[in-house]
Amino acid sequence: MHRFFLPPEQCREASLFLTGREAHHARDVVRVRHRERVAVVDGTGHEFQCEVQEYARDKVRLVVVEKLFHPALPSQVTLLQAVPKGRTMEAIIQKATELGASRIVPLLSERVVAQLDDQDARHKAAKWRLVAMEAIKQCGSAWLPEVEAPVTPSRFLARGESFELPLIASLESSSRPLREYLRTFHAKHGRMPRSVCVWVGPEGDFTPAETEAIKSHGVVPITLGRLILRAETATIYCLSVLNYELQPPAARDYSVS
Repeated sequence: MHRFFLPPEQCREASLFLTGREAHHARDVVRVRHRERVAVVDGTGHEFQCEVQEYARDKVRLVVVEKLFHPALPSQVTLLQAVPKGRTMEAIIQKATELGASRIVPLLSERVVAQLDDQDARHKAAKWRLVAMEAIKQCGSAWLPEVEAPVTPSRFLARGESFELPLIASLESSSRPLREYLRTFHAKHGRMPRSVCVWVGPEGDFTPAETEAIKSHGVVPITLGRLILRAETATIYCLSVLNYELQPPAARDYSVS
C-alpha cells in the first residue's frame, strides 16, 4: 500500500487532499488509480486508510475509510549528531528515523567542517525534515521525528534539558558498554528509561574541551567496541542497540545476569 504524508492540520476532514510533492508522487511516480486504497500519516501517530476518489493536475482527493492511531514508542530517543561533511547528514537522518529516533539535533561542534549562519541553518533544517518525512513513509512509522536547526554543543547544553539516560559515544578507556548502563538503570528503577539522548561526534570526535563540557552535565560515555567507526556508522550502531534494547515488541529481563 502506498503511503503519503500530510501535516495534522490537513487531516481533519473526511476528504484529504494531496498537493505539491505528494500529489506529484501519487499521480506521476506511483500512479495511483481510482478507488485504490492508500495510507496517509500525519507524523503525530495517526494513520488514515483512504480510497483514491479523484485526481487532477495539481491535487489528489482521498476519502478516509478508517482512522488508526499508533502509540509513540515507550522510550523517546534524542540524537545529538555533529554535522558531517557533504550529504552524509541526510543519510543519518534517514537511518535515525527508521531506527525510531524521536528527535534529531544537528550539532555544529568545533571539528565540524561546515559552519552555518542562521539562514543556512534554517534552510538545512527544512531540507532534513523532508528527508525524515520520506523516511517515515518508507519505514511505516506514523511518527515524524523533530529535526531541529543546527546548534553548537554549548548552546544545547545551556538549555538545561534533562534525560533519564544521557549518553555520549566515546573512545575513552573509561567508557562502558551501553548494555551495562541499561542494566544498572533497570536494576535501580525497575523499568527502562523513558528518555534517552546520545551524543555522536564528527570525524575526529568532539574536542577534549567539548567532551568534558558534555560530561559535566551528567552525560556518561559509552564504548562502541574496539574499532574506530565513522560518524555515520557510530550513529547507526548506537540507535540500533537502543532500538533493540528499549523498544517493543521484545521484552527483556535485566534481572538475569
